[in-house]
Amino acid sequence: MRVHICAVGRLRTGPERALIDDYLTRFDRTGRALGLGPLRLHEVEDKKGGGIAAEAALLARAIPNGSVIVALDERGTLLTSPEFSEHLAGWRDAGCGDLALVIGGADGIAPDLRARADFCLSFGRMVWPHMLARVMLAEQLYRAASILAGSPYHRA
Repeated sequence: MRVHICAVGRLRTGPERALIDDYLTRFDRTGRALGLGPLRLHEVEDKKGGGIAAEAALLARAIPNGSVIVALDERGTLLTSPEFSEHLAGWRDAGCGDLALVIGGADGIAPDLRARADFCLSFGRMVWPHMLARVMLAEQLYRAASILAGSPYHRA
């Protein structure tokens, strides 16, 4: 199952970029044997200032056709890391070819795009900067692959 992080904003060189690149590499290395990956990052940017609706249109174009869509949203479902890994394995085992995890911009995800999501995931009720949410998601994907592989990375 190919995994896509579709996010608003372009990450520049810096600590967040280094962390994401590290977790993407780790996920690809661990997930390959599990039928997970590759993991691709699709970054979109609304240069015309069209707001949340314009961001949603750009995100929608970045989502591969037929994907299971997971929207990251503060109103979504809270999961433990093992529960998230179970969801990941479930989508894979159900024959999902592409999984798109969607991160909106500063104002979140437009309601129409959020309504298209098959699942809404929350990292808690706190609001996280969308660039940091990307790092957190990349780490959780690697953690999920590690859990599924039986690796000692995750200690419950």
